[in-house]
Amino acid sequence: MATVHIQTRKRKSGNSYVVYFKDPATSKLKYFKTFRKKREAQQAANDLRTLIDTGKTHEIRKNRSKLNFLTFEEVGRLLVKEWKRRLEEKDLKQKTFDEYCIRLRVLNRTFGKTLLCEISLEGLEDYVSKIASVHSNVTANRSLSVIRKVFGHGLKLKTIVDDNSKKVGFLSEKDHIRNRFLLPKELETLIEAAKTVRGKHYLPAMIYLGAEHGASKQEVLSLKWGDISFNYGELGLINFFRTKNMKERTDNLMPKTREALLTWRDHQVWARHRKKVEDNGSDLVFCRLNGEAVKRFDSAWRTALKVAGINNFHFHDLRHTFCSNLLLSGGSLKDAKEMIGHSDISMTDRYAHLTPEHMRARQKELARHYANGK
Repeated sequence: MATVHIQTRKRKSGNSYVVYFKDPATSKLKYFKTFRKKREAQQAANDLRTLIDTGKTHEIRKNRSKLNFLTFEEVGRLLVKEWKRRLEEKDLKQKTFDEYCIRLRVLNRTFGKTLLCEISLEGLEDYVSKIASVHSNVTANRSLSVIRKVFGHGLKLKTIVDDNSKKVGFLSEKDHIRNRFLLPKELETLIEAAKTVRGKHYLPAMIYLGAEHGASKQEVLSLKWGDISFNYGELGLINFFRTKNMKERTDNLMPKTREALLTWRDHQVWARHRKKVEDNGSDLVFCRLNGEAVKRFDSAWRTALKVAGINNFHFHDLRHTFCSNLLLSGGSLKDAKEMIGHSDISMTDRYAHLTPEHMRARQKELARHYANGK
């Protein structure tokens, strides 16, 4: 292991800390840099050991220049400015920018006050593992992706000399595909529970949109009243647009979804009149009384699940509920693919075990074969 020393010098104005290292080529002790804070000197010593142990001695001179000892949160704040610039230049989509910022805020709860150079490989691996076990591999990978962006920006700012985040591998998502879904009675239990929580006026409509139309959270939150026609035919039409795959689809409104949406709309009108609040004309279906967009409803959702006694169920699982019950009611994989907006049939193949019609026919033939005794 590389030899690096820290020498403390006492001065009237306070202690200073001098970092020396042994040159691996000449075995002579060489001066690196003086620091006013012991923590900075210790981190510089760690970085020096890494450079020497990995054979990057040519970078030592370069790292004598002033190092920026910034926290994870501080580097993230500078990175957000870079994302904003890319957003203005149309090099980054608004949805991607919003997702990056949300995930960065979550990461700051764990790493925010820690110097970027002090975040160890073990710490990152433990965090990714924890997120995977509590949520999913997909969520863990998205968090790791933003962590890598922060560390990459840290390299540019000379906050670190070694990127530990690249040593953490992404987790397999194929082996952790969720197929959790609710049967009709379970769905009604969830709806009844949703009518008792704080979001009782809007949450049932959100749940029905997911379960009866396969709408994603993004499709639900971006839905506008102009996308819905209540007076077309017997029940009406609804149009969805998913930015993830740029797919647009139009469905006939399902009866319970229609009823829940009208109930929510009537409540909005009543509440605005009662509280004398004017909306900003956004036309969003799910918004606050002043028209401001609703971005999250996690609290109401978790409370409804708790009341219903349903565990390990995500809002996105309502899409699985839609596909699964569509197939159980006699639909085909092709029907599910078209109605949910999958771009590839392979995405719908996970539900193949729920297509009972052809299996039922084969079982009848098998029973007839056994009955004939041949």
